[in-house]
Amino acid sequence: MDAERERSIGKRLAAILRHQPELAGLTLDAQGWADVQALLTGLAALGDPITPDELRQVVAHNPKQRFAISEDGRRIRARQGHSVPVELGLEPVTPPDVLLHGTGRGVLEAILQEGLRPMGRTHVHLSASPEAAWQVAQRAPGKAVILEVDAGRLAAAGQEFWRTENGVWLTGPVAAEYLSVRSRARPTPTTRR
Repeated sequence: MDAERERSIGKRLAAILRHQPELAGLTLDAQGWADVQALLTGLAALGDPITPDELRQVVAHNPKQRFAISEDGRRIRARQGHSVPVELGLEPVTPPDVLLHGTGRGVLEAILQEGLRPMGRTHVHLSASPEAAWQVAQRAPGKAVILEVDAGRLAAAGQEFWRTENGVWLTGPVAAEYLSVRSRARPTPTTRR
C-alpha cells in the first residue's frame, strides 16, 4: 500500500473511531471499541473498502499510534482524541512537573487568557516531548508555539492526568495560570542512544 492510501485510511479511521462512528453504521462500546468486521463492512458501504491486511498495516504504521486492535484481533479503537463519550479505562497517574502543548500564534492570545480547553474533545492533549508538541503546533493557525503546562502544580491542586499507551497525556481544562510560553522556535531534535 502506498503512503497516500495509508494516510487516507488513517484519516478515515480517525474520523469514524473518534467522532462519527454512525457514518460507518458503528456503535462504539463504553471504552470506544468497535467490531473490526463491522468497521470493514461500514467502510465498504461508504465506498471506501479496505482489506483486513490494510487495516492492520495502518494501525501498525500510524506514526502517532492512534489506534489499537484488541489482542484477539476482533475489535479496534482510537487511543484518544474522541469527541464522543468513551471511558478509555486509564488509571490516573502523577504527571511530570512540566508537560507541553503545541499550538499556533493565531490562537495564543485566547489560550493565555482563557486557558486550554478540550475544544470538542473529551480531554486536553499534552506531551512530555518537545518534538511531539512541535508536530501538533504545525497544524495550528499561525507560527508554531509550544506552551509549558505546570502539570505538577496542577496535579497538586487536584486535577487528574492520564497517560495513553502511545504516550499522550490527557487531562481536563487547564487554567491560564498554569501556562507559560516555552518556545516559538522548532526544538532541536534529540539524539537517541
